[in-house]
Order: sequence, then C-alpha cells, then structure tokens
Amino acid sequence: MSSLPLAVRDSSTMLRRNLLHARRYPSLTLNLLLTPVVLLLLFVYVFGDVMSAGIGGAGADRSAYVAYLVPGILLMTIGGTTVGTAVSVSNDMTEGIVARFRTMAIHRGSVLTGHVVGSVLQAVLSVVLVGAVGVAVGFRSTDATVLEWFAAFGLLTLFALALTWIAVGMGMVSPSAEAASNNALPLIFLPLVSSAFVPLDSMPGWFRPIAEYQPFTPAIETLRGLLLGTGIGHNGWLAVAWCLGLTALGHRWSKRVFDRDPR
Repeated sequence: MSSLPLAVRDSSTMLRRNLLHARRYPSLTLNLLLTPVVLLLLFVYVFGDVMSAGIGGAGADRSAYVAYLVPGILLMTIGGTTVGTAVSVSNDMTEGIVARFRTMAIHRGSVLTGHVVGSVLQAVLSVVLVGAVGVAVGFRSTDATVLEWFAAFGLLTLFALALTWIAVGMGMVSPSAEAASNNALPLIFLPLVSSAFVPLDSMPGWFRPIAEYQPFTPAIETLRGLLLGTGIGHNGWLAVAWCLGLTALGHRWSKRVFDRDPR
C-alpha cells in the first residue's frame, strides 16, 4: 500500500480509538466542559447587571454583557478541552501503548494524527454545547452574515487545532497524567487574563500588555466581531498568525518528541 492511503487508513483507525476512549471515559471531558458553563452562568446571572453597567453605562441591560461574554467563553471552552488531550497523550506515552505501536507496521504519524483530529472534533462539539447554553441565557447573533458565521466556525476550528498540537506536545513531555494536567493549565488560565470578561481599556496600565499580547485576546476580539457584526480591525490577522504559529510549533515539538526513543 502506498504512503498516502496507508496514512489515511491508520489515522482513521487511531481516530476511532480516541473517540471510543472519549465515549467510554467521558468524566474528564464533562468536568472540563463544566468550567466554562459555570463561568457563563455566574457572570450572566450574578455579575451580569453590574458588568453591563460598567461596560455600557448605567442604561445598559444584561443582554449587552451576554453578547460581549459568550465569544470569550467559547474560546475558553477550547482551551479547557485540550487539557484532556494532554492527559490522554501522556497516558499513551507512559503506559507503553506508543512503544507497542512503534513495533507495528503502521504509519508513524497516524498516532499523533488520531489524537489531534479526535481532540479537534471534541473541542468543536464542546463549543456547540456551550454555545447552546449561551443562546439559552440570551445570546443572539442577528447582525452576522452567513459568510461571517462560516468565518467564525473556521476560526474556532483553527484555534482548536493550534491549541491541540500544543497540548499534544505537553502530554508527550509529561511524566504522568497529573503532570500533563498541570502543564496544560495555562490553556485554561490565559483566557481569564484576556478580554473575555472585560475590555482591555478598563484594565490597569501595567496589566494590559499581559492581556493584549497573548493568543486568546485577538481571537476573542475577532470572534466577537464576526458574531456581532462589528469591526475586527487588525485582530483577524493577529488571530490567524497566532493559530498558524502555534500549530507549526506544536507539530514540530510533538513530532520531535515522538521520534525519540520510547520511554
């Protein structure tokens, strides 16, 4: 069998393996999915009126803050679900299954490809579920065109791909599942110090560069502009650049570690 059909066949097998694992052991995915849902409900129903007044003025209602909040929560969902990817990859590396795969006549890249494609699918499904909760609490995207909706979906998928490759690298260098979970914590922490909850202009001057010069903020601002039909400025190019750069970095890192001698 030639290289391309072999790669497709073996990658499909590894993808089914990872999806079966996710179906049989859903607790990790559900726990990670619970975090953005809880934060969404907390900021809408507990802090919603106060945050709306702070952002839109005294006359603003809660719906304005819901529209502002949901795009950031969607990208936070992707960051959370990729933690499960790091844990899953670490388990494969430390429990010996990868060493077994190395002795079999399978395409070498299929192991990583199965993890990445499976994780991206899970991330997109998680975004859909959290987005449904967002619609239930009042989020509406009436000003976005069909083209902007497709662009928003493409951005979410590209962002999930980028963070997944980084998570794969983290999982491969972690000595245990617990270490992998800890190493991947920045993927959950960074959205908390971005423009997901409050605008950059409202942040202290010393703190604003931390929120501004990181991958989540331009992605959030781009998604917010696409879903709400507002301008995105230079954030669109920055978001795509961050995604492509992180994808290339994560792929190179993961492949280099995978090509080493097994643990």
